[in-house]
Amino acid sequence: MKNYSKLGFQIPQVLLPKAGTDLTRWAVIACDQFTSQPEYWNDVERIVGDAPSTLRLILPEVYLEKPGEGERIQATQQAMKTYLDKGLFETYEGLILVERQAAGKTRRGVMLALDLECYDFNKGSQSLIRATEGTILERLPPRIKIRSGAPLELPHILVLIDDPQDTVIGALAARKAAMKKIYDFELMLGSGHLTGYFSSDPADEQALVSALEKLADPAAFASRYGVSPDLGVLLFAMGDGNHSLATAKAIWEQIKFKVGMDHPARYALVEIENVHDAGLEFEPIHRVLFDVREEVITALKNHFGSRLSVETVGSAEEMIAAVDSQSGDSQMVGLVTSQGYALVRIQQPETNLPVGTLQLFLDAWLKNGGAARIDYVHGADVVTQLGSQPDNAGFYVPGMDKSDLFKTVVLDGALPRKTFSMGEAKEKRFYMEARRIA
Repeated sequence: MKNYSKLGFQIPQVLLPKAGTDLTRWAVIACDQFTSQPEYWNDVERIVGDAPSTLRLILPEVYLEKPGEGERIQATQQAMKTYLDKGLFETYEGLILVERQAAGKTRRGVMLALDLECYDFNKGSQSLIRATEGTILERLPPRIKIRSGAPLELPHILVLIDDPQDTVIGALAARKAAMKKIYDFELMLGSGHLTGYFSSDPADEQALVSALEKLADPAAFASRYGVSPDLGVLLFAMGDGNHSLATAKAIWEQIKFKVGMDHPARYALVEIENVHDAGLEFEPIHRVLFDVREEVITALKNHFGSRLSVETVGSAEEMIAAVDSQSGDSQMVGLVTSQGYALVRIQQPETNLPVGTLQLFLDAWLKNGGAARIDYVHGADVVTQLGSQPDNAGFYVPGMDKSDLFKTVVLDGALPRKTFSMGEAKEKRFYMEARRIA
């Protein structure tokens, strides 16, 4: 495997299921989706049946902190060993171009193994690979249990590059007619279509590396963002799967002095996408509170005081339109309860984004026992459906412009956690490729 240490990645050795595998049943959606909708995962279980599937190699987070969690983790690791022993996989060492069609859009990516020595998820990091949002350390232990001792990793991680001229992935895609098509199939449950193309051509690899070198040039980076040339270059920014990459980093830091710097766990397999890809859209991530123990508007008034105003509206559509079209110095989010819909407006907000101001309130409210738990959900339909149930509360938040991401992270550091999502839930990455890490 070829390493490009100055650019923070390795050309990966990828495992894919052998010909004859039912790929629609093999590939399942990222484990952190539909966490408050167990019926989705029941449907996945029904579709997969006893076929070989990545469902057996991951732990959907809907099952976290539920009876049988430990047994499920053991079963995933055993299934990995079983699939390896049965020779289920074929090995590909080179570049894999991924095309994902969903919701009438097509987005493209390329599979790389990122060097965890070049990644730092801590606030204020100047590393080549960075988190774009705050990392919740409390979310790592269950993920560490799953990855520790596992022989394989299966990524749902999407990492972004800022490439306005599309010199990296676009140039590779222009050559796909000369590449080998290695998978091409419909994803389950209306999530679109997935196609993969493989190249082991050294010319394709060198073209990709040269384009990334130009993006990572310190002088060009400083000019692009108007920053000091001595500021660290940000080449790879987290898109989806922040806590999965943080988990890989945490485990690597634990074991590297025992296993040596050439161990495969030093790297994490991810899909790289261009933030400027026309098929990539940033969607907001909404909040739902469960078992609410205090009247929500009272709690909001106690937190924001005279800076708060609340206006009742007649429908979800009216609430959504107002939040999405807001302007001015104040910030607005939508509130959904069993009593109906409201607009929550905050003057003199503490952060630059409405979602950040809201999160400060929610963190304090949860800490004081205002609700039993919080979930982060995709889609206006989900937040309105869940938020309107008795003893629940939903918050609808506006999205952010994806073109602002890199500059914001470079200048201001990580965004508030769960600020944006790369597409709606059904557009999320599916587990397809695997890689040995032990």
